[in-house]
Amino acid sequence: MKFLTLDDYDFQNKTVILRVDINLPYDEKTGEVEVSERLIEAAKTIKELCDKKAKVVILAHQGRKGDKDFISLKQHADLLKKYSGKIIDFTDSIIEDRAINKIKSLKPGEALLLENVRFLADEDLEKTPEEHANSSLVKTLAPLADVFVNDAFSVSHRSHASIVGFSKLMPTIAGRLMEKELKFLEKALNPERPNIYILGGAKPDDCIKIMNYGLEKNIIDEVLACGVLGELFLIAQGFELGEKTENFLKKEGFYEMHQGLEEMLKKYNDKIFIPLDVAVKIKDKRKEIDVINLPASETIKDIGTQTINLFSERIRKAKTIVVKGPAGVYEERGFEKGTKKILEEVARSKGFTLIGGGDTSVAIEKLKIDKSKYSYESLAGGALINYLSGKKMPGVEILKKII
Repeated sequence: MKFLTLDDYDFQNKTVILRVDINLPYDEKTGEVEVSERLIEAAKTIKELCDKKAKVVILAHQGRKGDKDFISLKQHADLLKKYSGKIIDFTDSIIEDRAINKIKSLKPGEALLLENVRFLADEDLEKTPEEHANSSLVKTLAPLADVFVNDAFSVSHRSHASIVGFSKLMPTIAGRLMEKELKFLEKALNPERPNIYILGGAKPDDCIKIMNYGLEKNIIDEVLACGVLGELFLIAQGFELGEKTENFLKKEGFYEMHQGLEEMLKKYNDKIFIPLDVAVKIKDKRKEIDVINLPASETIKDIGTQTINLFSERIRKAKTIVVKGPAGVYEERGFEKGTKKILEEVARSKGFTLIGGGDTSVAIEKLKIDKSKYSYESLAGGALINYLSGKKMPGVEILKKII
């Protein structure tokens, strides 16, 4: 995919509309937000634009209407200032006169963060770029700007005004984080072979979307299924897992998903590897059970040693590896084994390794694995799933139209 980057435009003395994703973790008790990798990456793009003597107008959101974290971006401005080392002003307005006046008074090398764009009623409506070009945000700000930079890959699966509306009226460029996400995700979709996807965690529907696309398009050579997905595949193959595990799957609305997986197993049997053994807690200790000895009296919490060895063998042969989700309940002592061993094996790989999903990133940090050993760690959530599932993303599609 070809698109413009920050290297392709002369930003000196130009007014830039920059969309970033600095939607941060929020502590309800203190009312404070916590810094994240997304904010740090956004600060890098802001610094670069300021260094190029641009006048930077930053658009961002926090939370959703009705949620407790749907708050002002005042704290975010202080964090951006800290991590960018640049002068970043803040205004508690978006399209009012005080915002317009601040934009007009920006000097080259300065930045201004506007208030939470989702405070606008028409921001998060799902509309086309043409329709959003007439939104209150775009109609007000577009006449004041020269260029639009989208650095918010993680919300680019949304066709919102601040993501797609400016693209019809001015040059549209990828920010540095957007550029990195697209570059590395394209490597996963156009892989060096063999290409292995390790799919686990507690969101099997996301894993199934990725599998449906990747297997059908012959992008994925092998799937190593663990976590809830692995359990569903075991049911699809005819195993009874035990009352506690199956009740959990039913309660979460996952149980019926195994029906679609039966057909997938028949069609791609040689490409899908499922657990050979599992681990449960009995008398506060880890106990491993061969799948042929299921059902288990206790809830399944991890893959077993045989499965770890099988998966490790497949990983060692791979040239491209994508990891989405932990292998088990890594937060619980004794059941971090599967996740830790798999992530360590991936870290040792000489191939291209992509880590995706928040849970996987948290696991890497908690298990004290050096994340620099991986080729890339995506900072996206739903957008990552959409991209790996082959779905067109509005915020990415607009980059293809080079003005």
